[in-house]
Amino acid sequence: MAQFNFKHVQAFVTVADLGNFRRAAERLNTTQPNISNRISQLEHQLGDRLFDRDAGSVLLTRKGAALLPHGRAILRAVDDMVQANGRADLFDGVLRLGVSELVAQTWLRPFLMRFKEAFPAVDVELTVDLSANLTRALAERDLDLTFQSGPFDIAARRELPLGQSPYVWVVAAGQPGLPDPLTARDLAAQPILTHARGTAPFLQLEQHFRDAGCPARLVPSSNIAACLHLAMDGLGLACLPAAMVADPIAAGRLRRIDYGWTPEDLAFAARWNNDPTPPYIRTAADIAQGLFPPEG
Repeated sequence: MAQFNFKHVQAFVTVADLGNFRRAAERLNTTQPNISNRISQLEHQLGDRLFDRDAGSVLLTRKGAALLPHGRAILRAVDDMVQANGRADLFDGVLRLGVSELVAQTWLRPFLMRFKEAFPAVDVELTVDLSANLTRALAERDLDLTFQSGPFDIAARRELPLGQSPYVWVVAAGQPGLPDPLTARDLAAQPILTHARGTAPFLQLEQHFRDAGCPARLVPSSNIAACLHLAMDGLGLACLPAAMVADPIAAGRLRRIDYGWTPEDLAFAARWNNDPTPPYIRTAADIAQGLFPPEG
């Protein structure tokens, strides 16, 4: 019987996914020589090369491509065995999680607490960034899982819809009254605090006021929480996700503005590429789905 073991198969699948021995070593918390040795030992036991190596890349051979689904099946079977044993604490490692700012500002904390209860030995390495950047990081396998809003210009292997978050117009509670009914020209005369330039909400706002014949004074920011605080300080109107402004409205620091148009609701999804999918990734996505939509 062949003498290779779980670590050999794990190294094989990880190198195949990442296309790089160094990155595979980082993912598996070991050294590049260890990964190289595991692959060499596996190739020796199987009697064939699994990868073609050159200075710039690592590519599967025909034999490697044929064996990869079987390697994934072995990893999946091991995870299934541990899960069937009912011992979630036996799963360890790091979940590299990327979230958009709305998630970070609303339901991230309860998510992290519930995930820690479910998988106490799995640490979470957190990245908060623009959705477009999260999409690229996920595609490049720098992240294992993202909670982000669309549209997505790069497909993921797995997606779980989380829900939608609408937008509302707000202004500082103490700011002088605005005309009623409110027109596009009334809004365009004020600084409008919103998402970063180039994002879907920014582009929709820009197009809306252009179509109305009154280009707006848009004030974009890559930090949407900064827009929220500037709005509370009376430094402009804001068009923000309802979940972010619910507490300031309840506390009397902001008030809603009645205007008949907003950008499209943000549609959120949990997204991942891992194959096989470790149970803690799928559980994390399920927890997120249970927390969405956030209050407000």
